Amino acid sequence: MAALSSPAVCRRLLSLCPRPWQWHRGFCRTPGLWAEEDISSLLEASELEGQREGNAKPSRRSPTESTVVLFPGQGSQQMGMGRSLLKYPNVRAMYSAARQVLGYDLLDMCLNGPQELLNKTVHCQPAVFVTSLAATEKLSQEDPSAIEMCVAAAGFSVGEFAALVFAGAMDFTEALYAVKIRAEAMQKASDSVPSGMMSVMGQPQTSYSLACREAREHCASLGVENPVCEVANYLFPDGRVIAGHLQALEFLQKNSRKYRFLRTKMLPVSGAFHTRLMEPATEPLDKVLKTIDFKQPYISVHCNLDGKRYNHARSIQRMLVKQLISPVKWEQTMHSIYERKKGTDFPRTFEAGPGNQLGVILRKCNLKAFNSYQNIDVFKDEEAGRT
Repeated sequence: MAALSSPAVCRRLLSLCPRPWQWHRGFCRTPGLWAEEDISSLLEASELEGQREGNAKPSRRSPTESTVVLFPGQGSQQMGMGRSLLKYPNVRAMYSAARQVLGYDLLDMCLNGPQELLNKTVHCQPAVFVTSLAATEKLSQEDPSAIEMCVAAAGFSVGEFAALVFAGAMDFTEALYAVKIRAEAMQKASDSVPSGMMSVMGQPQTSYSLACREAREHCASLGVENPVCEVANYLFPDGRVIAGHLQALEFLQKNSRKYRFLRTKMLPVSGAFHTRLMEPATEPLDKVLKTIDFKQPYISVHCNLDGKRYNHARSIQRMLVKQLISPVKWEQTMHSIYERKKGTDFPRTFEAGPGNQLGVILRKCNLKAFNSYQNIDVFKDEEAGRT
């Protein structure tokens, strides 16, 4: 089956595909209310407020009655993901719509692989996007209050597209088409330059800027033009992902003791995402995003660029493009969402998508918030194991 060739075709498909994220419209009876308030005030403990102009204000919601949903990014994909979701309403329709948008059977690839094909950027980004949103359908069926009481969402890299769809800012098929274009453009940019990404566990005294600068100088001495080596992901205290030319990453691995790295590990990705080596991918993504009518999110959605929530729908398109060549500030995002007064309780947090990587990071960023964390399993087929 040929892939859909334009956003206009995607828009026509919207009327044919049930949209399980529509229940999210019921989050707030006054559209935009949550988006206009700071997340900190939404998550404060319930308290009675005084009179104002003769009318009593409603009491604030208890943090323990509120929820946050996090969406993972590339690298979380595993063969078999989505298996536990197929029994829930609309999930098969989502994968069917994805088949029409992408031009191949995404569900079969998610369930049966092969893993090396699923790992390719062009495949894993749409796969993680669809599976993550399908996981929220499972959550809505098993714990409706988790959806009704959600006050904030965030997504890591491509996961930010899922967060925006979940929050009602984008339509599913239009967002999926944009993810398709994004993945293809990033794959093409990666193939043009030998580059990669490396996770680094540092120490408080580690100077990442010094390490990256000397790695770029090393590349220049080898004749590499315009060498790139920079922090691409801020994960948690002393946890970073550095991306750039392969020669730079190899240099850092060989000299890890000098830069006080406790551990380094090359990631199974094809390029230096979230660096200026992704500049060629920005134009195709910008072009497709300009065709989308973004809506104001119904809940707070936090941006990868600075961890802050989107204030205006008109800024989403620009920020999603800039995200390609900018570091993902996930540690800052976690602080922004979970910062609160001492003694205040934390909301329940759900990770919607394959794996529990964001939960691991949350534990390192905020152990108290992690104590209310739960992963939505997308792998185990519970009914298949019953006799």
